[in-house]
Amino acid sequence: MEQKNYQCSISAAVTPAAAFDGIANVGAWWAKNFKGRATTSGDTFRVEFGTTWVDFEIGEAIPGKRVVWNVTGCYLHWLKDKTEWTGTSVEWDISSNSGVTQIDMTHVGLFPGVECYEACEVGWSGHIKGSLQNLLTTGVGQPE
Repeated sequence: MEQKNYQCSISAAVTPAAAFDGIANVGAWWAKNFKGRATTSGDTFRVEFGTTWVDFEIGEAIPGKRVVWNVTGCYLHWLKDKTEWTGTSVEWDISSNSGVTQIDMTHVGLFPGVECYEACEVGWSGHIKGSLQNLLTTGVGQPE
């Protein structure tokens, strides 16, 4: 049976470079408690939400085109497997057509059947379709 990783897409009338910069500005749209850098290959960062935290390393960064966040560690306090995201990756692909830039995000390893899927699907969708979208279109996100 094929696993369908979580996927979400948004589009905005911004340049691919602005979309890349928006994704990298993690503290402005996802987590107020953001430490590190998320811009170039090799950068590391952590997001924290109370007792929950996730560590990432940028595995690939092509400005205006693609960025991959590899999860190197985590503590998801509400799950039985508190390290469920460790070893997964969050892949961001950016494309542009006629002045509109599309961002396609795939969380590889987050698929129906894993414990976090339902709650994480709601969380990711809200952060991307709400906060990141608003950051790109109005300049103001709503990080947690």
